[in-house]
Amino acid sequence: MPRVTLETLPDYARFLLAAAESAAGQFPVQRAIRLPGLDLTAHLDAGALADAMDQAFIETNGDPLDSRQCHIFIGHPGIGDMPVPASWGDAHFTEHGFAQKLAEAGLRGHHFHDLDFWQIYDPGRRVGVQLMRSADAFPPWEQGAPLRAFLHWEYAARGMRLAHAGTLGVDGKGVLLAGAGGAGKSGTVVAGLLNGLDSVGDDYVLIDLENGVTARPLFSILKQDPKGFARLGLGSRLGTDRPLNWQGKHAFHIDEIAPRPVPATLDILMLMVPHIGDGETSSIVPMSRRDAMIALASSGIAQMPGERESGFRFFSDLTRLLPCYRLFLGTRPEEIAGTIADFLARAPDEAERDHAGP
Repeated sequence: MPRVTLETLPDYARFLLAAAESAAGQFPVQRAIRLPGLDLTAHLDAGALADAMDQAFIETNGDPLDSRQCHIFIGHPGIGDMPVPASWGDAHFTEHGFAQKLAEAGLRGHHFHDLDFWQIYDPGRRVGVQLMRSADAFPPWEQGAPLRAFLHWEYAARGMRLAHAGTLGVDGKGVLLAGAGGAGKSGTVVAGLLNGLDSVGDDYVLIDLENGVTARPLFSILKQDPKGFARLGLGSRLGTDRPLNWQGKHAFHIDEIAPRPVPATLDILMLMVPHIGDGETSSIVPMSRRDAMIALASSGIAQMPGERESGFRFFSDLTRLLPCYRLFLGTRPEEIAGTIADFLARAPDEAERDHAGP
């Protein structure tokens, strides 16, 4: 099996791109996916990943962003002349060094050692390759947000970012929800959707700072652990026999609990960081931009390979544009949703009072 070092990495990346493009007519499956400002075609084999792509995305219609074409080849040995994935050959591996070496060649990439799983992207030509040992030899998180790394690289090249955050909104105005796992972010999104609020996604949403702060949908997946699944009453809606994913959570889709159109955009008016509260009712208090930045950027940057420095600048700019709050969660989903909706209705007054805070 070939081995790749930091010095040979750019040549290997170019080799994979060339191999994928030369095999373009031999991929059994094509998926055309229409995302904000991006008409993406995925070329791949039949299997679990192809099945996931049928449901994973929230496709756009009439988004004002200028649309561009992108091709991602998801290959493995047996498709044309796609090679066996190489292993990493250097004694030491750092994400920063890996990303920097590819960036010097105008490329982006990621390598997951456990599976010899490679992702390489050429942002100049909008062509990418994902090389796996077989059609189903991908990390477990890929089914929930397939092609996430490629979308991250493509949108970052255009000045936008994927944020690891949830969203809720009313009448096109919304809140961005950030925080570490277990803080209540996903449960808050589900509580809002069940009680009439809109969302453009949980986990990963597209953020644009061109004119204020705008959030756009990409992925439809929602997740809840068994305790949250029961607390939110999802068993009666979705059934109690759903399997758990690799995180030990139930995975489902926005339209399964909120069968109404997903907004094309939400104008984000504030950033909230949820916390499990001590009381029955929810409360919202101002928080420092520094703490909000940490809550938003830490997981967002850690889960997005490459673009580290630009990511910190982006999230720093975002938190300067928005008033930031802690949301202490009550115990009743309908009360949580109502608290957020009421706060959004008062957003202009609250923002004027709090935006000059610490």
